Amino acid sequence: MFEKILIANRGEIACRIIKTARRMGIKTVAVYSDADRDALHVAMADEAVHIGPAPAAQSYLLAEKIIEACKQTGAQAVHPGYGFLSERESFPRALEAAGIVFIGPNPAAIAAMGDKIESKKAASAATVSTVPGFLGVIESPEHAVTIADEIGYPVMIKASAGGGGKGMRIAHSSGEVAEGFARAKSEAASSFGDDRVFVEKFITDPRHIEIQVIGDKHGNVIYLGERECSIQRRNQKVIEEAPSPLLDEATRRKMGEQAVALAKAVNYDSAGTVEFVAGQDKSFYFLEMNTRLQVEHPVTEMITGLDLVELMIRVAAGEALPLKQDEVKLNGWAVESRVYAEDPTRNFLPSIGRLTTYRPPAEGQFGTATVRNDTGVEEGGEIAIHYDPMIAKLVTWAPTRAEAIESQGEALDAFAIDGIRHNIPFLSALMAHPRWRSGELSTGFIAEEFPEGFVAPEPKGDIARRMAAAAAAIDHKMNQRKRGISGQMRDPALLHFERDRVVVLAGESHAVTVEAVGGTLIVKAEDGESWTVSSDWRPGEPVWQGEIAGTRVAMQVRPLLNGVALQHAGAAAQARVYTQREAALAALMPIKEDAGSGKQVLCPMPGLVKAILVKEGQEVKNGEPLAIVEAMKMENVLRAERDATVAKIAAKEGDSLAVDAVILEFA
Repeated sequence: MFEKILIANRGEIACRIIKTARRMGIKTVAVYSDADRDALHVAMADEAVHIGPAPAAQSYLLAEKIIEACKQTGAQAVHPGYGFLSERESFPRALEAAGIVFIGPNPAAIAAMGDKIESKKAASAATVSTVPGFLGVIESPEHAVTIADEIGYPVMIKASAGGGGKGMRIAHSSGEVAEGFARAKSEAASSFGDDRVFVEKFITDPRHIEIQVIGDKHGNVIYLGERECSIQRRNQKVIEEAPSPLLDEATRRKMGEQAVALAKAVNYDSAGTVEFVAGQDKSFYFLEMNTRLQVEHPVTEMITGLDLVELMIRVAAGEALPLKQDEVKLNGWAVESRVYAEDPTRNFLPSIGRLTTYRPPAEGQFGTATVRNDTGVEEGGEIAIHYDPMIAKLVTWAPTRAEAIESQGEALDAFAIDGIRHNIPFLSALMAHPRWRSGELSTGFIAEEFPEGFVAPEPKGDIARRMAAAAAAIDHKMNQRKRGISGQMRDPALLHFERDRVVVLAGESHAVTVEAVGGTLIVKAEDGESWTVSSDWRPGEPVWQGEIAGTRVAMQVRPLLNGVALQHAGAAAQARVYTQREAALAALMPIKEDAGSGKQVLCPMPGLVKAILVKEGQEVKNGEPLAIVEAMKMENVLRAERDATVAKIAAKEGDSLAVDAVILEFA
């Protein structure tokens, strides 16, 4: 077994690999760029080596820097994680030439499967069902349009190298093909150093299901069940689960056996994932094979009890797989949410900044459920513009899908992040969404269910009552604190505080009576309903956790002037607790309206201006592209929302802009 390995990656996956290596008694070496000098993975590793400037092309993507770090530290093997160099055939060949072991598949398997075009050719030769498409390299927008016209719309334009949603566009017309081709090539070159793209038929109302396989160097290959990854935005996964609510045992076996046959055909000898697009009728087509550890591997680990990183390390060291196919048992259900630094209210555009608050939920077993949080950040750390915006992967396991979803929702409510925009409110709302809970999924789920973008819903029904009860409890605790500070509580027998309160929540008034009984509160509504509320919450804590009417509840708490902002089960609202007289007076206060900015195009996220597509004085039509802004390797086309004339251009190509910076103005 290896004594020391180097992790050629960063963030949560580097930390994840370090944890397993540490448990196995293997020393670790981290590498880092200028931007990651103070990163968590650097602190966790036994050693760390600086490899260059912040841009990945000048650091994490340079194989020679990784090899030099191995020689400097005496690392015997390299785990590439995912992304960066993980699927480049040249990288394991260079390591082999330097006498260093690659903890991943052999170069020939990467060449056959890691390239999407070559993998489709191999799958076709192995009689695996594939999506109709053009398997050659497309050189021009005109060629792409011709191919798309022949295949029939809609089509998917995809980068041949890499993954993670980068370099992917769906096109419904020839005009969209031409523009999508240019954007896909540009993103592919920026993310993977390879601008080749291909075109295939886009299956309507599809589901994304993948099979985890693992092989060793002795010819053994097995599959470890499936994962469903249909909840996506911008072709990038947001929520994954294992197993899939679509599949039955017969379909699972058929998909698994095809995946194993394909892996054996290329002598696959590590962890990998065979991805399929599935119809609602359980039909399926091969999409591609990812010759690396997947982002969503934890859900497979949770239902199989296996450590995929450990298996990869042992296989790379020459050991045989410790189990056979009939020994693989699937137990329970696991759900993973990707916590991203992005603004779901702005079409999920990336956000950057410092994590002034980072308080993930507690990990471990709680009742029948288990909570796991894979992360690569800590409070005070910075989310930089140079890399993927993922902050953490929150995973829950339970005996049933419904229980795993409930546990996930509660864990998301207890996950506090401040300093940047993030998608936890959206993830929390998804956990409560009836269609998600029913398992009626497709890759178009987000676009179909949130066509106007995401806005946190106002609380209704039981959620509103729980939030009102928590607000009353928080107000009671704050009043106790204030009276203690002022000295009013020195002789409480002499004081009689008003127990009747009005909780104004999202514009709705809830009349309640608050009574302290021992260490708990009894909150009674005007309709006679009563809740027992108990919590150890203290003022200043960003998450209120406790029990309301016997149900365990967590919700986000942010202080406001004369109140708090609450977030729970996907709903968000401002809450203010008044005496009855205060509530009557507050209802008379005018509401100040925000001024609009309809004549300006603002930068929707911190990013780099890649192109300005219009000139001053130019007339533009609704939907016409105005500018391209790149953030975290994703190119975002800003379009006109109405017919107008460009009066002034305030930014130029190459500018780095903050969120809401003015790019141009209309007359």
